[in-house]
Amino acid sequence: PVCVRPCYTPLLEGWQDVWLFRFFLNILGYSTIVIPGYFLISYFNRINYLETGRGLCFPVIKACVFGSDSKTTLLDDASAATRNEAESTSSARQAFKLIFCAAGLQVSYLTWGVLQERVMTRSYGGSETEGGGERFRDSQFLVFMNRILALTVSGLCCVLFKQPRHGAPMYKYSFASLSNILSSWCQYEALKYISFPTQVLAKASKVIPVMLMGKLVSHKSYEYWEYFTAVLISVGVSMFLLSSSTNKHPSTVTTFSGVVILAGYIMFDSFTSNWQDNLFKYKMSSVQMMFGVNLFSCLFTVGSLLEQGAFFDSLAFMSRHSEFAFHAVLLSICSACGQLFIFYTISQFGAAVFTIIMTLRQAIAILLSCFIYGHAITFVGALGVAVVFLALFLRIYARSRMKKGSKRAAQPPVQKV
Repeated sequence: PVCVRPCYTPLLEGWQDVWLFRFFLNILGYSTIVIPGYFLISYFNRINYLETGRGLCFPVIKACVFGSDSKTTLLDDASAATRNEAESTSSARQAFKLIFCAAGLQVSYLTWGVLQERVMTRSYGGSETEGGGERFRDSQFLVFMNRILALTVSGLCCVLFKQPRHGAPMYKYSFASLSNILSSWCQYEALKYISFPTQVLAKASKVIPVMLMGKLVSHKSYEYWEYFTAVLISVGVSMFLLSSSTNKHPSTVTTFSGVVILAGYIMFDSFTSNWQDNLFKYKMSSVQMMFGVNLFSCLFTVGSLLEQGAFFDSLAFMSRHSEFAFHAVLLSICSACGQLFIFYTISQFGAAVFTIIMTLRQAIAILLSCFIYGHAITFVGALGVAVVFLALFLRIYARSRMKKGSKRAAQPPVQKV
């Protein structure tokens, strides 16, 4: 008799290597939480639970489904106090703070980028000369590792530092959470098909879909210079991609897969930022936003991993390769610390200074990746990179000029991405 299982197992393993199959498998896992949650929320709204509900579960259900209508000025007062404190401090102290913020952001995210490429593109357990070893394949487990540590850090910050009274329905974080974990999954998964410099450059060009999502989700309006710099970024990215060497990725299908996954990353990430902008109308702090999004992210990812049986497989991989365990933990620490540095930098120096620091970080990340992992960039490709970062700095300059002009002119401000 012919044994079916030996034939079935390689077939299933073959499907596991197809990124689209893994993507839909993740979506299926998330839907087992989203669909019951949707019906529960609809049920509580239908029976008018806010008026008729009683018992021990009422405060929990109210917070998750309805939220609180309380208005608070704590967030505005805290922001004003931070700005006044910044203005009253000496120039030397401000310079030290700026160096601290810049160094923290650069170290956190440059280390994160190097480790990200190491984990997703190199084998563990083998040698550089002889090869061998095994690669870690499950991008979703890395997303879970990042989110569980970020949840812990943000939770501690909420406990230790005074926060505004929370008013948003908890379920609203799930939308940003879903798009956030999908964008992170695409970011990790794309490195299997494209180089890290290509990924960084594509991420730098996400202002284009952010503007599109801003119009669709938030009905925002934009200036002419924003459209001009968006086109300039598109030209630069096209120059880089068309001039890239195909030695590393000779397969057209592989290259196409990387482009599709990157497009997914940019789309999901654009939705996340616009949805979070809408959530901030509840006067929440950035740490509360970080906690709410990461809470649902942990719930979605651990549920999907357990349903697929991938959670314990990933833990077994960690036990076999201590180097991977160290890299995964350090990757998560860099991600969580980077988020805290983001909040602190924006509160102390504003979004413009933060954008300049992060734009420089992207340029350094490309150079660092080429130096460590030997990525080749042609002259035209380097020119394309220069065009992209020139456009990014033009956006920063034009935005700062617009803000100075809006202070003098009594007109409604134009929303920016």
